[in-house]
Amino acid sequence: MSGPRGASRSNGMDGYPARRSSLSVPGSSERMLEKAAGLDADEIVVDLEDSVTPEAKEAARTRVGEFLAKERLAAAAVAVRVNPLASAWGKRDVVELVRRAGGLIDSLIIPKVERPEEVVEVQRLLESEGARSTGVRLQALIETAAGLLHVAEIAAASPLLESLILGYEDLAASLGRVPGTTTPGRWLYAQERLLVAARASGLQAIDGPYLDIRDPAGLRQRAEHVQALGFDGKWAVHPDQLPIINATFTPTAEQLARAQEILDALGGAQGQGAIALHGEMIDEASRRLALQVVARGRAPRTESALR
Repeated sequence: MSGPRGASRSNGMDGYPARRSSLSVPGSSERMLEKAAGLDADEIVVDLEDSVTPEAKEAARTRVGEFLAKERLAAAAVAVRVNPLASAWGKRDVVELVRRAGGLIDSLIIPKVERPEEVVEVQRLLESEGARSTGVRLQALIETAAGLLHVAEIAAASPLLESLILGYEDLAASLGRVPGTTTPGRWLYAQERLLVAARASGLQAIDGPYLDIRDPAGLRQRAEHVQALGFDGKWAVHPDQLPIINATFTPTAEQLARAQEILDALGGAQGQGAIALHGEMIDEASRRLALQVVARGRAPRTESALR
């Protein structure tokens, strides 16, 4: 299926857009929205939730709808993080955004998801808008203890879901954990739990942002940690974080060559289930891993207009 702006959906898991890097941009800032139009991110996430004060939410929603209706972003995918459905703004966010710019939005991100019913409710809101919601997919932010507990059911809640995203700050508050600079392994349980749930339902697993924009070494450490676990990408909160994140989640030339060699060898194996390649046994599991590497290697590459 093609994205609304003709972006390829062949770059990610199961045909989803590549999301090596997802840059969060406040929906209340027209200047930042305009700046985001040329940035080198696989996905732009326009935020109507945490970065927008309550008194500015109505105006931000209108501004975002109008902006997306007229602006063309360099990113292959455009998402909007709406407010929670239980808030005064969540349902109106979904409906009004679809009515203003439905065909130009790739996905809506549902924050603080705790139950599968919340995803189903957003799906029903989209369906109620008919053709205007065609092509609009969903992503679920897991950022509370309840959400983490029910993450497997959430992952299987809707065919519109493309990814699960792990949000650390709200999860830390939910768990009573002091936020701040920590070792990557401190969140290993949450990361593994979300990753397993995502993969079991054929979804992407996306890591939340690293908030210290002055610490590129810390960002690289955390990006490399989740990439090694198997995550597909990571959120950014500043354009300067994009090069590190993109580089971390893009296979090297050697990795791509190795993956292609595995695919070629198995393709010519004439029905053999397992064969030897350079002294190593490879089989169907090897093929699946190689396909993932090749897919990540095809992630869109755009030149930033704001170096």
